[in-house]
Amino acid sequence: MKSLLKPIYFLLLTFLSILSCEKEDKTETEIAKINIDFTIERFDKAFAEAKPENLPELKETFPFMFPQKYDDSFWANQMVDTLQLEIQSEVLKKFKDLKTETSEIKSLFQHLKYYFPQFKTPRIVSVASDVDYRNKVIVTDTIVILPLANYLGNEHYFYQGIQEYIIEDLEPEFMTVDLADNYAKYYTFQQRRKTFLDDLIYEGKLLYFKDKVIPFKTDAEKLNYTEDEYKWTQANEEYIWRYFVDKEVLFSTDAKLPSRFINPAPFSKFYLEQIDTESPGEIGKYIGWQIVRAYMDKNTISFKQMLTKSTEEIYDNANYKPKK
Repeated sequence: MKSLLKPIYFLLLTFLSILSCEKEDKTETEIAKINIDFTIERFDKAFAEAKPENLPELKETFPFMFPQKYDDSFWANQMVDTLQLEIQSEVLKKFKDLKTETSEIKSLFQHLKYYFPQFKTPRIVSVASDVDYRNKVIVTDTIVILPLANYLGNEHYFYQGIQEYIIEDLEPEFMTVDLADNYAKYYTFQQRRKTFLDDLIYEGKLLYFKDKVIPFKTDAEKLNYTEDEYKWTQANEEYIWRYFVDKEVLFSTDAKLPSRFINPAPFSKFYLEQIDTESPGEIGKYIGWQIVRAYMDKNTISFKQMLTKSTEEIYDNANYKPKK
């Protein structure tokens, strides 16, 4: 009898997997039909080509780009400022057009519209401003600002002096990922933090959100990881989980844990010399992601409903077991 059960079990798993793939394909087909109309307005290019006499027209077209505390003489000086001219030149050299970014953002917006029908397509404007890796994109209800100098590639000389783990994220392919991250934080419920597990589950929700709205991105890209960093994390998933369990950190209220395992850093801090030198930062996000994925695989619940569920509900019903 036992010899029969095993093949039947695997056949059932295979059948369910095929059904799931067919459902996902059908969903993606429906999403691709959603009409999203927008262009990325090249303020960076318009400002680079403008002269002081063009300021009134620019201010009328892009009023939100000209804070009232600065008068016209400030903007006229910016037009001839050596550093500003260099930034504009490097941005235009890197981004002659934004075809790839436009296509990816369109797909992101189609997915957002599918899952959140109230979503309204914002106005999208690209700018050439100083490098600001802490605010890589700016999102409001009606406007998205894309500071292109934050995505010139990790070998660009503008980034000299910035730590390597930060520079790794300044690649063009992360622009849409960072945009999706902003929307994930907007739509995802975050309960008041009490334990480290609260952090893990919240970050897991954000990454699962990316699974749904930017499925065209790799799992490594969703985490802002390199492929090598992601492979290391996958290979060590069981060890990382065992460490969290054995050290009893899941239900800990230690406020230092996010800085060790969640916040951007060159590596995750296990306080074990070999592991610390090999591991990527923010490794707790990956574990939270796998818990949320396990919860969604094992429970009949919609994506939107999951976003509002508590840490306890998700953890208790995920029955998460790391991959070996």
